[in-house]
Amino acid sequence: MTLRSLGYRTDLLFPRFDGEVVDRGDYIVARTPTNPTFHWGNFLVFGGPPVMGDLDRWRTTFADEFKDSPEVKHIALGWDAPDGAMGETQQFLDAGFSLDESVVLSADRVHRPAKYCEEVEIRPLTQDWEWQAKVDSNVAGREPVYSEEGYRVFATRQGERQRAMVAAGLGQWFGAFIDGRLAGDLGLFVFDGLARFQSVGTHPDFRRRGVCGALVYETATLGLEQMGAKTLVMVADAHYHAARIYESVGFKPTEKQGALTWFQKGE
Repeated sequence: MTLRSLGYRTDLLFPRFDGEVVDRGDYIVARTPTNPTFHWGNFLVFGGPPVMGDLDRWRTTFADEFKDSPEVKHIALGWDAPDGAMGETQQFLDAGFSLDESVVLSADRVHRPAKYCEEVEIRPLTQDWEWQAKVDSNVAGREPVYSEEGYRVFATRQGERQRAMVAAGLGQWFGAFIDGRLAGDLGLFVFDGLARFQSVGTHPDFRRRGVCGALVYETATLGLEQMGAKTLVMVADAHYHAARIYESVGFKPTEKQGALTWFQKGE
């Protein structure tokens, strides 16, 4: 199956590192065995948006694909529709799924944002304590539907995977430091000129100070000037303010992306 979606095409670059991506013809399977609770490391992408009757088919297909992975207790379903078509999603919502609407943004040049934290120091993470601070920041900024214990397991596994990708020369994980504390962080990985940002986050203690804008601008500049990036790609919640921050740096909306997820809240 040939994907048109820039968002899903770049999503699939990551499970190829330490997992697998399997093309079934009318859908694609992504698996990340090193982190089975990672929703968007273990997911399906279908060829188009859902139609009536797809609830049972898609749910059964996911269960069949992950039947040998007992730790995969969620369901994550995407579809290839760069125009943002959502299809017949109400059947899934009635069954307890959540609809995620994202905007995919891209840029081949950036500019300094109006809101820029001057006191921040931006550098790659290199030391153990910095990587641990990244995990702690991720846990502190998690959505309340996730338990601290379960999310820490997920974030720790993600940190190990991301550190391995850095060691393999695929990109860097950058931190924004203020007075020696990790105020924000993100990853930037480059594949044949296509650079995908990962997990842009600001610690709750440092929000609304221009940390995110400064971090994205400086790392995007490094990506274009030193890391071989030709096109920068960012995916953000269509209903969250982060997309406006990225636009303030020069990113422009390229496409829309839909997804459906189900998981037991509080795990």
